[in-house]
Amino acid sequence: MNTAHPQPASWAELLHGRNALRSIALAGGVALHAINVYIVTTILPTVIADIGGLAFYAWSTTLFVATSIIGSTLSAQLIERLGARAAFLLALAVFSLGSVICAAAPSMPVLLIGRSVQGLGGGILFALSYALIRLIFDERLWPRAMAMVSGMWGVATLCGPAVGGIFAQGGHWRWAFWSLLPVAALLALIVINQLHGKVAASTRATRPPYGLIACLVASVLAISAASLAQQLLWNLLGIGAGLALAVLIARLDHQPERRLLPSGAYSLGTSLGKLYAVMCLLIAAVTTEIFVPYFLQAIHGLSPLAAGYMTAAMAAGWTLAALCSASRTGEAAERMIRVGPGIVLAALLGLALMTGQQAWLGSTGGLAVYCLALAGVGLGIGLGWPHLLTKVLSAAPPGEENLTSASITTVQLYATALAAALAGVVSNSAGLVEPGGVAGAQQAATWLFAVFAIAPLLTWLLVWRLTGTAPKVMAR
Repeated sequence: MNTAHPQPASWAELLHGRNALRSIALAGGVALHAINVYIVTTILPTVIADIGGLAFYAWSTTLFVATSIIGSTLSAQLIERLGARAAFLLALAVFSLGSVICAAAPSMPVLLIGRSVQGLGGGILFALSYALIRLIFDERLWPRAMAMVSGMWGVATLCGPAVGGIFAQGGHWRWAFWSLLPVAALLALIVINQLHGKVAASTRATRPPYGLIACLVASVLAISAASLAQQLLWNLLGIGAGLALAVLIARLDHQPERRLLPSGAYSLGTSLGKLYAVMCLLIAAVTTEIFVPYFLQAIHGLSPLAAGYMTAAMAAGWTLAALCSASRTGEAAERMIRVGPGIVLAALLGLALMTGQQAWLGSTGGLAVYCLALAGVGLGIGLGWPHLLTKVLSAAPPGEENLTSASITTVQLYATALAAALAGVVSNSAGLVEPGGVAGAQQAATWLFAVFAIAPLLTWLLVWRLTGTAPKVMAR
């Protein structure tokens, strides 16, 4: 009578013997990419003070995300053409080259070149770490492996600002980039030893859809540029252009041998389409974190370090929930997916009420409640995230398994770029720049969290359809 669901795998199986070293390699690929993101965020003001280029401040992130998307979309083809080991080593080499260029950069344009190269290698690493889970581990281990890999963003949020802060405060920001090289070398040694002879290159490698990739990058750049404009009209035009390119991609992405996303990815009538939509909406909810440090400093007078680590509560909640939820199977896993969006909705509404109130963080109790709300956003996402990603792998169309697993990263990165641009539009329109100051930040905080609370509400409706059960309020 115990055959309805397979016996859940334990963490010991994933973290023992050869599986342990493979886990380190995959988790390390995401950690290297993610820690670099937070290191650069921390040291960039110091970099600007040293080599100039304030006008290009935002493009350090824009170009990094754009080339990360290119890398993530190429990962499936790299696995097919080169095999898992060579693809992973190539990604590490490209990322390391970008780090060297950044470390030696004499000016901001050179640094931006290095960031672009870093993003390309990091995007490949990010996607490979998810794609290889299906190829390396038994299916029973997929949820825990997904939780482990996605949990590296929580680790990065805690480690990245600390590493970057140490080098920035000491006046040695270049060493923040140099410090990434030994980690990359260690990962390369593990990959060489543990992926040898594992997952060979395919004899029927497909050609990358270069035209679609170019459209995707153009869409990201248009949306990112829109968030930088001060006028609402240009904001809307940029976002409109980016979304129009996204619609064009959906219409053109139908050639079986040259797909950007797997079959069914663009339709809410398929399980895969619903899963991608849920992922995008949850990513949108957590992307509000980019403004939290500013709100905490401008409205509540917190120091940059304190504001940064309070913001890390989102990632900490995500990591903790994902690790605890990964062992659930069957109906328990479905329940985690259904419950999560409600927690995110409540947390965002709480942040909308609290962030703009100057007196709220003045007491220990208020501070604790606020941190709990921040953690709640990540916790609600983390509860269902490993199971959502496992469902994506299981829903892969026949013959498109590599493309499906690699597309997880492409979808995440694109959703992040779109959500960041929309967050910028909402905040600027609500008064962040005009009238600005404390009053403008208070208005922007209230509107940002309130508007983005729509994302988990839509997610809640989708996941009930996805899990095959209608919400009680909709039942007849």
